[in-house]
Amino acid sequence: MIIRVAFRALVRNKMRAALTMLGIIIGVAAVIAMVSIGQGASASVQAQIESIGTNLLFVSAGAQNVGGVRGGTGDNGTNTLTIEDLEAIKREVPSVSMVTPAINARSQLVAGNMNWNTSLQGVSEQYPDIRKWPVQSGEFFTDADVRTAGRVIVIGQTIADNLFPGTDPVGQSLRVMNLPFRVVGVMTKKGQDQQGRDQDDIAFAPYTTVQKKVLGSTRVQIAFVSAVSQDATYTAQAQTTDLLRQRHKLAGSDANDFTVRNMTDVAEAANETSKTMTILLACIAGVSLLVGGIGIMNIMLVSVTERTREIGIRMAIGARSSAVRTQFLIESIVLSLTGGTVGILLGIGFSLGIPALLGWPTLVSPLAILGSVLFSAAVGIFFGYYPARKAAALDPIEALRYE
Repeated sequence: MIIRVAFRALVRNKMRAALTMLGIIIGVAAVIAMVSIGQGASASVQAQIESIGTNLLFVSAGAQNVGGVRGGTGDNGTNTLTIEDLEAIKREVPSVSMVTPAINARSQLVAGNMNWNTSLQGVSEQYPDIRKWPVQSGEFFTDADVRTAGRVIVIGQTIADNLFPGTDPVGQSLRVMNLPFRVVGVMTKKGQDQQGRDQDDIAFAPYTTVQKKVLGSTRVQIAFVSAVSQDATYTAQAQTTDLLRQRHKLAGSDANDFTVRNMTDVAEAANETSKTMTILLACIAGVSLLVGGIGIMNIMLVSVTERTREIGIRMAIGARSSAVRTQFLIESIVLSLTGGTVGILLGIGFSLGIPALLGWPTLVSPLAILGSVLFSAAVGIFFGYYPARKAAALDPIEALRYE
């Protein structure tokens, strides 16, 4: 009976009820959309980090402070990292499973009458496993190719599209520094990274080949080291640092002439940043819900004033104060839950439409939806209680006299 009376009172003022719900609708939709954007950004960052490789350490040459001159990671002015260092890491560090150098060069690739300037990276045969980057067609070069400095090359999809349009590059030849190389594989397409750089515009050859036949140098700028597990990355980082300090004969007070970076730290920092951004976006959107709740309280107070005589008549013929309070509380909850339901549908719609319209990644969160439902119900109860209590506290005689 009380619920029917509450619904009848809302239906009598359809426009006012709709406008009252608008604040809740906007607030709930904004919360879901903002949280979806934040979580989508977080998932995108994590995917980018995972695409670099799992359990990964970066070991790079570069004197942090040599002879009073400070240098950065991979500083070209120093030669503090060698192939022998990397072999020692793989052999003597138990928490490390795989190691590959990364010898970077820039070169013009020529195939027939087509040419393409790209990044050429000298790596070992373990590179695809360390970086979790499989070969799409053909195969990666082997340990025998590395030992013999074979002229074999694996290319990215962008190079394949530009040098061998419409044909299968595997088995064909191209020239690097006027030396013929045989294409043995094409890497799986990765697309752009977060900085907009084309990850497929790269070619790989045995590091021995790049050192001897392209660069004419034995220097190593950087290496990728894979720990045996995610939990072992910090152990591997410490053990690798200790080993390199011993090999480079660094005293206790000497600064490292190399850098060992843990990708787990990068992933955790990015994850914390994404969480903070998601919370900030949700809090900003939550202000809309607060405003919507205040709107409900305001309208319910107006409704109590307008229906003072009605309340007086009901109480004069025997209605209890608890029944009047429950009626107005139900009206407030119905307004907030109805607005919340519409807001959820709009929020999901916005979240699904944002990638198509703006190109931003989104991830609809069931937790955000559940939280919005509970919050909208709480808004109805919290902001509806005062008007309901005020209505229940009216004196029947004074209410009947109200004009």
